[in-house]
Amino acid sequence: MSVTVVGSLNEDVLVAVDRLPGRGETVIGRSAVLAPGGKGANQAAAAGRLGRGVHMVGRVGTDPAGDRQLAALADSGVNVGRVQRTPGVPTGSATIPVEHGSGENLIVVVPGANGELRPEDADVESVHRARVLLLQLEVPLDTVLAAATATRGTVVLTPAPSQPLPAELLDRVDVLVPNEHELAALAGVPAGERSPAGLAELARAVASSSVVVTLGARGALVVPADGGPVLLQSPPPVTAVDTTGAGDCFSGALGQALAAGSSLADAVRYAVTAAALSTSGPGARGALPTDDDVRALLPRVPAPRSIG
Repeated sequence: MSVTVVGSLNEDVLVAVDRLPGRGETVIGRSAVLAPGGKGANQAAAAGRLGRGVHMVGRVGTDPAGDRQLAALADSGVNVGRVQRTPGVPTGSATIPVEHGSGENLIVVVPGANGELRPEDADVESVHRARVLLLQLEVPLDTVLAAATATRGTVVLTPAPSQPLPAELLDRVDVLVPNEHELAALAGVPAGERSPAGLAELARAVASSSVVVTLGARGALVVPADGGPVLLQSPPPVTAVDTTGAGDCFSGALGQALAAGSSLADAVRYAVTAAALSTSGPGARGALPTDDDVRALLPRVPAPRSIG
């Protein structure tokens, strides 16, 4: 089995705050730390911690931040042979204030070298032969489309940061993994709280593929492409310290489970458990679980509920 990720690598600046700032407001931070990040690299690191055969395709600068990102991925068992150095452009970065107590966050990303990832960079064997290809939108859209076109495997797309997606790309996606806000943006409707049935209706209007809507502490909604029953999968109980990167961990775990041959419903159950565990430590990768960690907690995961 193999999972290939085409996407971003960032250096995160995590700032602990008592509460998140409002528009135009200044708050005093408790502390600041550097940590590896980027939606693509986070997904790869999560998948690498959970199993073997994970490859990363991306770009970093020739700076120390690039050195740190490559070392962190390699330490998570990810093959970084297709991550290229980009002279004259810094490694991507993100500033992330994290609210003490709730673990909620805000994220501002500066793409840097991620913006230089080209369609030809995705025309490589690790993309062609991947069992599962994980994609996001922190690299140029034409590169995302090129990767989805080049692979023979299952394409899983996290449509974040939100932007309009061409039909050509959506047609090549097998599993779309938005959160509620991203789903609303794709559907062209106002953001707001919706029932699971309402989310399923939006999902089917947006894509003909299977859709898995991530719901944070409420788990994930599975909307199968074949018109089968919609399932709401709740997570196991955990105490959240920091939710940064939980969605990325979900996608990485989903990719590993699908590559191992799990059904979509079983893969989502596994991914919800991994994502819940990932919130128990600081930063996007501070508490990434192993496969043993996830399987030890699976018996405590509630059974999925069918949504009529």
